[in-house]
Amino acid sequence: MSFDTAVSGIKASSTSLEIIGSNIANAGTTGYKSSRGEFSDVFASSLTGTAANAVGKGVAVAGISQAFSQGNVSFTSNVLDMAVNGGGFFVLSDGGSQVFSRAGNFQSDRSGFVVNPEGLRLQVFSTTPDGTPSGGVEDLQIDSSLIQPDSTNRVDLSANLDSRSTAPAVAWPGAGFDAFAVPPTAPTSDMFNASTAVTIYDSLGNPHTQSIYFVKTANPNEWDVHTLIDGVSTSGPDTITFDSSGQIPAASLPFQVSIAAWDPLDSTGALIGANTEAITIDLSNLTQFGNDYAVTNIEQDGFTTGQLGGIEVDDSGIVFGRFSNGQSRALGQIALATFSNVSGLQPQGGSLWSESFSSGQAVLTAPGTGGTGVVESGALEDSNVDISQELVNMIVAQRNFQANAKVIQTEDTITQAIINLR
Repeated sequence: MSFDTAVSGIKASSTSLEIIGSNIANAGTTGYKSSRGEFSDVFASSLTGTAANAVGKGVAVAGISQAFSQGNVSFTSNVLDMAVNGGGFFVLSDGGSQVFSRAGNFQSDRSGFVVNPEGLRLQVFSTTPDGTPSGGVEDLQIDSSLIQPDSTNRVDLSANLDSRSTAPAVAWPGAGFDAFAVPPTAPTSDMFNASTAVTIYDSLGNPHTQSIYFVKTANPNEWDVHTLIDGVSTSGPDTITFDSSGQIPAASLPFQVSIAAWDPLDSTGALIGANTEAITIDLSNLTQFGNDYAVTNIEQDGFTTGQLGGIEVDDSGIVFGRFSNGQSRALGQIALATFSNVSGLQPQGGSLWSESFSSGQAVLTAPGTGGTGVVESGALEDSNVDISQELVNMIVAQRNFQANAKVIQTEDTITQAIINLR
């Protein structure tokens, strides 16, 4: 009788409908990968094999596979939303064990760890503040505490001094200047030809004004440089001699002014409690051409303390923290996992998978390498379910179910006819 055969067909059709229903239900699930049933026919067999004219005994579910094709990428306004455009998986820590996901809807918990909706922590490669990989894999934590200030140790200045300048009418006094003296003393405009200023920082992050004055001497192509910090003379005169082409001779490069010891002062002229600093002013890029004085670039390497102001994630997966003092620091680089057989991954629910013997061991690499793809911040990968195809599959599964039910009905009619034989 064909009852068992038809029942196996009904069970297979029911399984197919369950898979289709799950796909349709997850059509809006971030990072979801559609599934399909794999079915195989069944034959009665023995130690001697299967007869050449054997009749099949129905169908069995051979397996359920997932399609790991790329889903559409939808953009969001949350910088911690991330999508992988490629074959990699996000790595998450589930109490110390690793699980993997394509769903990048992350957020920060109360401790600053970046987690998914289930609270599993996103894994990153540790990096130096400039983004250079420096170690193994760790939890990504966004530290919102103030970053420590860094005192200024170097100032770089590029400028042109006007070769048409003449020596000032008033000589620069040898005793220097002190803005906190009684009465205070300060340079006047008839003592110098050009000046510029830059904000520098002490070890506590307090800002100070460093002023650099250029004084043309009576000698051709010769200038004196004087520096003041907060109105107090700290160095000078340092003499620069240009060659006939308006450049500093190669033999004199690099030309640097050194402030060996500077004691940071507060607004009253008292010691502020910061470290005594040494500062180098690099003037190697000065020129003396027949043109107006102009500063083309001035930079210093210090900064004050800063509060975290925002997060950025670049295509290579490096997570940067932007701070209120203008600094930017790498917090880690997103780790992505690849597998030799993604179809062998074990579904865990919650848009998560775990590795299995069939999938092979996870290989963790940086985004953009080893086929992992790139990370897009402020975006999420949509489900790859094709609703139209699923609806067609549903119709096919429904007809298969009805046809198998009809086989049972027909078999029942035949059986009843046999029973009624006289």
